Amino acid sequence: MKFALLVSALTFTALSVLAQTAAAEQVFRSTATDEILDVDGTARRGGRNTPAVKKFRETGVDAYVEVAGCLPLGEAIFVESCSGCHGAVGEGKIGPALNDSVWIYSKNKTDKGIFETIFGGAKGLMAAHGQDIELDDLLKLIAWLRHLQKDDVTNAEWLTAEQKKTFKSFDVRRWKETERPAAEKQQCAFPSK
Repeated sequence: MKFALLVSALTFTALSVLAQTAAAEQVFRSTATDEILDVDGTARRGGRNTPAVKKFRETGVDAYVEVAGCLPLGEAIFVESCSGCHGAVGEGKIGPALNDSVWIYSKNKTDKGIFETIFGGAKGLMAAHGQDIELDDLLKLIAWLRHLQKDDVTNAEWLTAEQKKTFKSFDVRRWKETERPAAEKQQCAFPSK
């Protein structure tokens, strides 16, 4: 009897832990191999425990996509880490364009998918950047990539129906003349809604 109670208690505990872990975190997979990415073991130390990263790890949704104050920071990361291959505004060079609705990897239509591609790399020349860019900064970068979108967003999986109604296609001139100066006056903070 004691053995049966012990087995039941251990089983219940194990299932509870598994359920909490499953509910609390997304599983991130390599774009190239589909293996599970070791985000905790390979990510840079800083920027791991921000509210945006915690929410992203639970939901796979980047909360910074709607935060204008994060866009200049994401732009700076893009210029430093991505523009050499993907062009100044994501128009494509050696690497594919990132500012249109054509994705080499369909998973990149979601925030989680594009995170997996940036963090773990992909086939061809796309190197992994998980050790180079802090997790919170990766989310700012993803927000910038989403902002660069120039095509119709009707089928954009990374936008909610409400976001699609107000989305404006990227315009370099508008960004430089009005949007960037306004965004630089705002904080890059986790949205309170």
